[in-house]
Amino acid sequence: MPIKPDRFLPVELVFNPNWWYHTAGISFDEKFYLDVDTRIQNDVTMRRVLHERFGALGLGEANPQPRPIIGSMDVAGGFVIPALLGSKIRFEANAAPQPEPMHLAPEQIDRLEKPDWQNLYPMKQLIAQMDELQARFGYVVGDLNTDGLLNAAYHFYGADLFADFYDAPDRVRRLLELIGELIADVAEYVYRRTGSYSIAVNRMVAHLTPTPFLHANCSVPMISPKSYRALQLPVEQKIAARLQPFGIHHCGSNLHLIAGDYAKLSPVFVDVGWGSDVARVREQLPDAFLNLRLNPVRMLQCSSREIAADTEGLLRTVGNLQNVGVCCINMDHGTSDENIFAMFAVVEKYRRFGA
Repeated sequence: MPIKPDRFLPVELVFNPNWWYHTAGISFDEKFYLDVDTRIQNDVTMRRVLHERFGALGLGEANPQPRPIIGSMDVAGGFVIPALLGSKIRFEANAAPQPEPMHLAPEQIDRLEKPDWQNLYPMKQLIAQMDELQARFGYVVGDLNTDGLLNAAYHFYGADLFADFYDAPDRVRRLLELIGELIADVAEYVYRRTGSYSIAVNRMVAHLTPTPFLHANCSVPMISPKSYRALQLPVEQKIAARLQPFGIHHCGSNLHLIAGDYAKLSPVFVDVGWGSDVARVREQLPDAFLNLRLNPVRMLQCSSREIAADTEGLLRTVGNLQNVGVCCINMDHGTSDENIFAMFAVVEKYRRFGA
């Protein structure tokens, strides 16, 4: 299923909670995610602040109005899947929600079953809020970050997860299959209610038609390609069969080592983690929309000249630009506006000469 961007070389920015806390006074306590009126007001504030700060780049809205939002479109990070599996979630004013590790014993992992997720925190509350928003506004927007197989599994297993890829692969396989079914169930439900899957994973998907689902593979760089092929890929193939069009979020620096395996999923969208060999990735994923990710740490610490060179290097290396976007995700407080404008200036140059 091909996807089409809304313009040549779309660009997206996402700032982390610490940036929003210091810039706009927004607190990321539990109410940010699970209180209807707080969520709507923060959404208005975030769109207005983005316009005031970066309106010249086309970001934000000059006069944003309240909308029936179920999950923020302006921050990344997920807690829903770990919470449904029993993890306690730690909220902080200036940080993303953090699932606390459970480190279950092997026999406890063996007894895990897919939960009655529609009647558990936080989906029970969020479903009721979707009903409320639908009644008030006639529609619902936004979605929820449904995380990824290894990301979620690690919260329950701890470091023993990686040993059991070798010592108890059947246990790992069963757990990943359980998590995969839960991810797909929740994502399908949210899509039916709002029309999108994964803006809360990466805002870039909002520029694409149809909007793809993104499976978050932040933890895949922690295992070998052989282990990925043996245990995770078969589960991802089942998820991809249910959630189309299918995309992959890979924020690690080694995408080129596993892109050939990702190709077996026929992804329409792939996040290209900073440090990956972009040319090799394109060779292995010739038809996918490649979302080139700049490094938020370099965006914080480097000069505007260096950021321009980083952006230029990505765009020069990827080859054909017709199915490409550029983003920087989770930028921290203290990131220079000058660096952001430098990033956009390079993209605009390529738009002028490459469209």
